[in-house]
Amino acid sequence: MAPGEARQTWESERYARNARFVADLGEPLIALLAPRPGERILDLGCGDGALTEKLAASGASIVGVDAGPDMIEAARRRGLDARVADGRALAFDHEFDAAFSNAALHWMNDPDAVIRGVARALKPGGRFIGEMGGHGNIAAICVALVTVLGRRGIDGLAALPWYYPSPAEYRERLECGGFAVDYIELIPRPTPLPTGMAAWLETFGETLLRLVPADDRIAARDEVVETLRPFLCDTAGQWTADYVRLRFTAHLA
Repeated sequence: MAPGEARQTWESERYARNARFVADLGEPLIALLAPRPGERILDLGCGDGALTEKLAASGASIVGVDAGPDMIEAARRRGLDARVADGRALAFDHEFDAAFSNAALHWMNDPDAVIRGVARALKPGGRFIGEMGGHGNIAAICVALVTVLGRRGIDGLAALPWYYPSPAEYRERLECGGFAVDYIELIPRPTPLPTGMAAWLETFGETLLRLVPADDRIAARDEVVETLRPFLCDTAGQWTADYVRLRFTAHLA
């Protein structure tokens, strides 16, 4: 879903099946953004456009960008202005009243370049509202993945594709990028996984699982699942991921 992440494959059908909760749980961000009719808003990491569509209902003019061509095609089928773009190299120049991002920034491996691109895309005083994985996000899942990969001689810690900053770290990055931070905090949000942990790993952990030889990949995935079962799966079989979100609002100073 995120611009700038080439190693992860984003398939719109798989995403809709296993990760619709991402857009659903991002709806509170729309209230923080408070889009107004006639505004021009950039949705950074728009995915298949499920949340972008709700932004557009405000009457604002929305441009969605994402690194996944299949996701962009799905967003276009919703009638949205959606474009394939790298979040680390945004080409917009002072044309948006606001930028919005839900569950995408933690996939972008050069956060300062992303922030600079967003600042360049905004008009003077433009606002930036986002939510991403924060410090401690999916800690148990990461430990299980690193452990299982380590048993196979793979440095999983070095291969983790996500960026999960603390509020202090991300505030500093935003301020260095020209933003004044109005609000920023970590929000623990245990998140039920409707299709289970194996499907979550196939959807979001593909980068790591692909480090394992193909004939051992399913076994490795299942080993991660069984490692996590005592901690993230209840007696009724419901899986809950240990999400921690970093939510912020800022504006160009």
